[in-house]
Amino acid sequence: MRSAWRVMTVASLSVAMMFSGPASLAADPAGTAHPDLWPARTASAADPVVEKRIDALIAAMSLEQKVGQIIQGDIGSTTPEDVAQYHLGSILNGGSSSPGGDEFGPASAWVTAADAYYQASMRPNGTLPRIPVMWGSDAVHGHNNIVGATLFPHNIGLGAARNPALMEKIGQVTAIEMRVTGLDWTFAPTIAVARDDRWGRTYESFGEDPAIATSYAAALVHGLQGRRGDADWLRGPHIIATAKHFVGDGGTADGRDRGDAKIAEAELIRLHAPAYVAALGADVQSVMASFSGWNGVKMHGN
Repeated sequence: MRSAWRVMTVASLSVAMMFSGPASLAADPAGTAHPDLWPARTASAADPVVEKRIDALIAAMSLEQKVGQIIQGDIGSTTPEDVAQYHLGSILNGGSSSPGGDEFGPASAWVTAADAYYQASMRPNGTLPRIPVMWGSDAVHGHNNIVGATLFPHNIGLGAARNPALMEKIGQVTAIEMRVTGLDWTFAPTIAVARDDRWGRTYESFGEDPAIATSYAAALVHGLQGRRGDADWLRGPHIIATAKHFVGDGGTADGRDRGDAKIAEAELIRLHAPAYVAALGADVQSVMASFSGWNGVKMHGN
């Protein structure tokens, strides 16, 4: 099913930054984007075999199943039985969630839980097609939710290394350790460009210079997912990567997390778009939609 993911470039949604100079004063209060100003990105050609399979699956799904597939439940409050009953498409372990509520549990406990959720999603249910559940986790500097996993410096430290090749190796290690524990999807890399150090998530950014995040984006995606065309792309030791938290989340006014980016569109494009273009160019399979806003319009409503 991983190969069936469709990568979509949504160039007209956004968020942004502070302290960008005079351009901030000219920010469009309506938060209106102009797609013709944004970098062009052509999607990879569709695989007709995969598309046919997707169409057949959708045609056979019930309305309840279609709704369930777009819901992601936290394992702290979602059981395998919930996955089976509500046809949930994915689960995640939030910052305080772990199998059995034991944050110090061994890797084997994660594998057991992953198997239980998977088996629940594949349990026969009349004529409905079986779609395996996906498990996502914030493995943002290594598989950091698992005791004993390899941990790397936070992004702010990795940005100082100026070493894309090293980032690809870090992605490879992270992917292997996630696969070992039964997980197949990471909410990384974070390619936010922090522009105000008061932002509470500045440590998640590679730095204030967009060139750093741009140089790292493809390397990390390739390390996590492999390269399209290779035999092990999204297979074997690789997992699904996520570019997050969408354009401009590190540039909100006063550094307020989930706040509003007050910035001209040209600056939004110049500072916050390049890393996403690079990630999409590396075939990143998911892009996280942010909960922040741009010039008064919430990302989800733009």
